[in-house]
Amino acid sequence: MAALDGLPDEQAAALLDGLLLGLRPEPDEQVRSAMELADRVRHDRGVRRVDDLARDAGLSTRSLQRLFTEYVGVSPKWVILRYRVHEAIERAGGAVDWAVLAAELGYSDQAHLVREVTAAIGMSPAAYAAAISR
Repeated sequence: MAALDGLPDEQAAALLDGLLLGLRPEPDEQVRSAMELADRVRHDRGVRRVDDLARDAGLSTRSLQRLFTEYVGVSPKWVILRYRVHEAIERAGGAVDWAVLAAELGYSDQAHLVREVTAAIGMSPAAYAAAISR
């Protein structure tokens, strides 16, 4: 912005803050909704499927996908998978039956869980469990 050229950073920032705060945009209900749904996935480990989350939110699956893409920046499936991987990693200590854990987390099979965890952290769940138990 040419009007700010040559001004000290602090002064330019104060002018920009004043300009932007003066616009006073209305809160966006879509932002609130998207963040609440993403937070639900984070805290409710029972959320396993996009269509279930959409139904519970009163949205079509496609509407939920558009909402997440626009306001979260990733798909709801990606968010659900990330938290499932996090849960698998959290439960990796000690003796773990990976096939049972995969089923509990909603994976189609153990190999699917292993692929997801390996892609996320760069090692298999068993290798991670061994590394943290040293």
